[in-house]
Amino acid sequence: MGLFSFIKDAGAKIFGIGKTRAQEAAEAAAEELKLEEAAAKRLEQTIVDLDLQVENLNIHIDDDAATVTGEAFNQATKEKVVLVIGNSNGIAMVDDQMTVENEEPVAQFHTVVSGDTLGKIAKSYYGNAMKYPEIFEANKPMLKDPNLIYPGQVLRIPVLD
Repeated sequence: MGLFSFIKDAGAKIFGIGKTRAQEAAEAAAEELKLEEAAAKRLEQTIVDLDLQVENLNIHIDDDAATVTGEAFNQATKEKVVLVIGNSNGIAMVDDQMTVENEEPVAQFHTVVSGDTLGKIAKSYYGNAMKYPEIFEANKPMLKDPNLIYPGQVLRIPVLD
């Protein structure tokens, strides 16, 4: 007779028990899609819970990237929505495709590094550490305490009047 060679895992197991790699990959992709859809719905609910006014809000997550659409009430709301999504675990990039109902100046963004405080950030952007409440207010309701910021977090730095 002899020795016969086969490609391991190339097809379904004998008698239909088990799955092909293609079937397993398709099932894993479907499960990942369900998880991404659930994460997007949770983010949408968080934005509603934070009372950020966005009409027709839609978030789509694909791997570590999120795309957000809708019409924000103003520029500050738009920027806060992007920060809520971007500062979420597992999101590395946000594609902001939102429009704005009431135009305002665009804020700058600052990524917190170790040793940063709101006062230090205010000094850097405004030349006055005592302007830190402006940054704190601009990042509410995501920030609950001006002393609780963490490295990697992205903050809005609004234009001062």
